[in-house]
Amino acid sequence: MSASVQSFFRARTDGEDRVIEVEGELAALNEACGGGVGKTLAIPELLALVTKSREYGLRLARQFRAVAGDDRITAWAEIAPLRGEGEGADISISSWKVEDAPVQSEEDVHQRRAEIDRHLAECSAHLDPQQRILSIETDAEDLTDLADAVRADIGKPWTDFVDLPGNAHEQPMHWRLLDGSECTIAGSRRRWTAHLEPLGKPEPGSAGFVLYLSAAQPLAAIESAGGGRTPSLGRELTPVLRQPINRIIANAETIRTKLAGPLADEYADYAGDIASAGQHLLALIDDLSDLEVVEAEDFTTAPDRIDLADVARRACGILGVRATEKQIKLEPPVDGESQPATAEFRRVLQVLLNLIGNAIRYSPEESRVWVRLDRIGSRALVTVADQGHGLDDEQQKKVFEKFERLGKHGDGGSGLGLYISRRIARAMGGDLTVESAPGQGARFTLSVPVDENGGTEER
Repeated sequence: MSASVQSFFRARTDGEDRVIEVEGELAALNEACGGGVGKTLAIPELLALVTKSREYGLRLARQFRAVAGDDRITAWAEIAPLRGEGEGADISISSWKVEDAPVQSEEDVHQRRAEIDRHLAECSAHLDPQQRILSIETDAEDLTDLADAVRADIGKPWTDFVDLPGNAHEQPMHWRLLDGSECTIAGSRRRWTAHLEPLGKPEPGSAGFVLYLSAAQPLAAIESAGGGRTPSLGRELTPVLRQPINRIIANAETIRTKLAGPLADEYADYAGDIASAGQHLLALIDDLSDLEVVEAEDFTTAPDRIDLADVARRACGILGVRATEKQIKLEPPVDGESQPATAEFRRVLQVLLNLIGNAIRYSPEESRVWVRLDRIGSRALVTVADQGHGLDDEQQKKVFEKFERLGKHGDGGSGLGLYISRRIARAMGGDLTVESAPGQGARFTLSVPVDENGGTEER
């Protein structure tokens, strides 16, 4: 539904853009935006026009937009700067049009809230449908004991590792009852809030959950160590930097998605730009942190018996939404396929997320990215292939170098992902290679030692 009001409204402001006179629907809109007579004009786009007209002595005639409650308003403004008597502006409004603000679906709201939870979280864990922990990631100093306890006892419900004050019910409870619950964690003096993002359709949680733990207060900055030692980016500065950046992203997402209240589309877009810039900065910090770790002389991995097919399917699940947004069909290994290997689960997942993420980023819309398994002798292989532009011989020689971005610029990448991934692969006793040709896409293959006791036959 929409309605147009043909009446004209007038207003006048002083030399500091305070409202002196205002009438009709314009007065109601100004009040809805928090303004009033004697106060600064509160309609953001109209205020910007009035200020420009007054400061530059220009007569302006422009359309402006505003949001009030569930209404989206567009109108035509003619602004004339005044000379003398405070040097304000005369404002004439016409073509007043009111439309219903678009209604966001419940699913859209849920996805955006999950995005905010993700950026506020200082710890995340992947859970199975019974809320048993499959993997955990955290950089919070006061959650080190939690991470160690979980990794030593993978497969237990996450509620076994936290204390839910005042809750004597058998755990784990239904995920909806636990979503948003407060808890305390051994080794941390902070109070934590748990958020559960259900995976799978049509039944939420049928494919498991992502658990996010966030604290109301950030951990105090790490005190500078004595002896003139330079702080370590990976061990000390990264967690300190990540916390405020995550909060910037979360706040920007709250504004962009209008969860904090109505906002004109242009300003929501500005907030989206802030969130994107924060995400790029966060990715760069993470890459620089990983770079320090993998280049350390004592860098090692913790090999374990894993299934490459399972890790690949998890990586595809994590990046499925990103692929869908670009209309790319992401094809993981088929259910039932298995490839036992000896490698560190967390590091293999990190490498595959980088490879699949790159494939999605550099592939055209409505193309395919697929992940395939193989075995050659004592090597277990997982290949990520795309239908992108491909790489020539010279690009293939440089693709694993530091700060090389596949010839792409301005995409927010650091150019460190493939360099770090190859260092990780070789630390696990394997390698990372590429096969490509211009116009024929690229195939990146991670190889790690086979788990000879895994029961997979050579093929």
